[in-house]
Amino acid sequence: MNQQTFQSRHESQWLEFERWLDCMTASHKAQQTTAPFAEDVAASRYRTLCQHLALARDRQYSPALVERLHRLVVRGHQFMYGAHPEAGPAVVRFFARDFARAARARWRVLALSCALFFLPLFALAGVTQQYPDTIYMLMSPAQVASYERMYDSAKQPQDRDAQADAYMFGHYIWNNVRIGFQTFAGGLLFGFGTIFFLTVNGVLIGATAGYLIEAGHARPFLSFVSGHSAFELTGIVLMGAAGLMLGAALVAPGRLTRASALRTNARAAVPLVYGAGALLTLAAFVEAFWSPLTALPATVKYAVGIGLWVLVFVYFLLAGRDRAP
Repeated sequence: MNQQTFQSRHESQWLEFERWLDCMTASHKAQQTTAPFAEDVAASRYRTLCQHLALARDRQYSPALVERLHRLVVRGHQFMYGAHPEAGPAVVRFFARDFARAARARWRVLALSCALFFLPLFALAGVTQQYPDTIYMLMSPAQVASYERMYDSAKQPQDRDAQADAYMFGHYIWNNVRIGFQTFAGGLLFGFGTIFFLTVNGVLIGATAGYLIEAGHARPFLSFVSGHSAFELTGIVLMGAAGLMLGAALVAPGRLTRASALRTNARAAVPLVYGAGALLTLAAFVEAFWSPLTALPATVKYAVGIGLWVLVFVYFLLAGRDRAP
């Protein structure tokens, strides 16, 4: 294919991509201009442009054309993969408004995730308080003994040093992200993986809590978990909701193919995953630096824990709602 044919065939695509870049990099004052295509199409257009540049170089088209395509590729790369001055405000806007809106928009699947997690949690907490030996059906005696030593009020350790706190922060992040990722990715097994991880984690957390409370370790246990529980448990439930959305796309794709339905639901689940990841990281921070503090009275830690649960509830209920004129 000669250069003239090549250029006439693809000129409109290059102009459209250039116009898209102009629209996306414009100042807020000029952002009312309509872009030629949506942001989710840009990645495909960018890859095509890179192919055109490679062809132009391989076929030794004119230096002017090669330079033009090169500048467009570089500009596209800088915008799509570089740092944006709008990134900071966009992050603030996401957590101040968009995250809560996304969660409310998916309230049905979020309610299902809550039920799958919290019903087993409360049920097993009640069962193990009435029948403590039930815990040995779920855990080994060595695991149970380690939990008892950890929360034995007569053997409570002194506050850790800063180095130990930092180490535990990394450990808690790894553990929380592992649980969150399992719960979310389990949706790819037609939702059954997500259902399994939500239910199993609810059972284990509830059984552990009920047993320790019945065994007389309520104060050290509850004062430790109260601070980070709001962020951690909410993050798990949100990951579960995102995983159930993946499963729903595979089980009931409607008129779409399963692949198309999965892509659609995955995009819709992204805000939940981002927000849940932030909550799980925040939970790890609180668990590492606040929860182990033994010098504070238990009542103070309970009050902080209750306050954080109220804050989470109010945030998801009210954040991002349009104010009445």
